[in-house]
Amino acid sequence: MSLFSFLKDAGEKILDALTPDKAEANSEALTKHVKDALTGIDTSKIQVKVEGEKIIATGEAASQEEKEKILLALGNVAGISGVDDQITVTGPVATPAKFVTVEKGDTLSAISKRVYGDANKYNKIFEANKPMLKDPNKIYPGQSLRIPE
Repeated sequence: MSLFSFLKDAGEKILDALTPDKAEANSEALTKHVKDALTGIDTSKIQVKVEGEKIIATGEAASQEEKEKILLALGNVAGISGVDDQITVTGPVATPAKFVTVEKGDTLSAISKRVYGDANKYNKIFEANKPMLKDPNKIYPGQSLRIPE
């Protein structure tokens, strides 16, 4: 499928050292993290395997949007530099969303102004990234976000 790149030093700190002897424990931690972060999305058919600083994500998602949210939940973790997307979509396949990386000083309004030409459309970005984002004012540099059409 494809490899999504992430900033290794940005994101939630949930993993042990990224060494081969911790790979299974880290895979389990990431699986739990995705399940907890994405309430309301069935992640039971997703398998996660950690290989060094990269993750291989396999399985099935019900929609393109759910697949993208799963990939973002996995990649927005400190220590992870990429997610190898091998997830298939079982429902209708929609056009993939665009992604942006939050830069220092960014707000959802600033990103909205940049991508839509209208700062007031920030809520569209916030809604597209729920439930990973719980507050539109809590984004951080290096975080990747979905940008819907």
